[in-house]
Amino acid sequence: MTDEKQPNAMEPLAGDEYVLEDTGETLDDFQFDDQLDASNESPVTAASQANPAAEAVGEEALREEIRSLKDQYLRKLADFDNFRKRSEREKVDYFRHALADVVREILPVIDNFERALASPGDAGEDFRRGVELIYKQLAEVLQKSGVRAVGEAAEHFDPTIHEAVLREETSEVPPHTVMDVLQKGYFLNDRLIRPAMVRVSVEPPTPVDEEGGSS
Repeated sequence: MTDEKQPNAMEPLAGDEYVLEDTGETLDDFQFDDQLDASNESPVTAASQANPAAEAVGEEALREEIRSLKDQYLRKLADFDNFRKRSEREKVDYFRHALADVVREILPVIDNFERALASPGDAGEDFRRGVELIYKQLAEVLQKSGVRAVGEAAEHFDPTIHEAVLREETSEVPPHTVMDVLQKGYFLNDRLIRPAMVRVSVEPPTPVDEEGGSS
């Protein structure tokens, strides 16, 4: 029996013809391998290879969204910080001025004490010292609560803290000078709760000579 040489795969034969080696694979097997290779390719890589401009637009849109979210976060953080500070200020102001109505009711009592101590009377010295002691204790309680008197004689008239109930024409002191405090004014912390009632100096009228001109 003679051995015949079998042609190898892709070995050229006469007339430039080729013979494919039979590996047992079918055409469906070749098609499945092609689909598997295509599925293993990254979608992003495929998209970038297909359209690099689209990938650049997508990245820019993502950066813009990140910037927008960061800006919104910073704004919300600033709004919350402002709200916290405003709440703290309102709370402090409330406690600082919560006694305003009570103090207003007590001030007439202080006024009566001062009038009693200022007026001469027939009461004994011991009684007077008792009244002075009560007045001092009450004034100290108000002072600890943030109450302080305003309005002193010989100071310049200030319409924000003074109420001029009397005016006196005089040249002895400069105009708009507080000559007398008829009723003290009071602050509660930094808020005026009652202006001081005062007597204020005004410039006297200019004398007129007999010919109708000013002297």
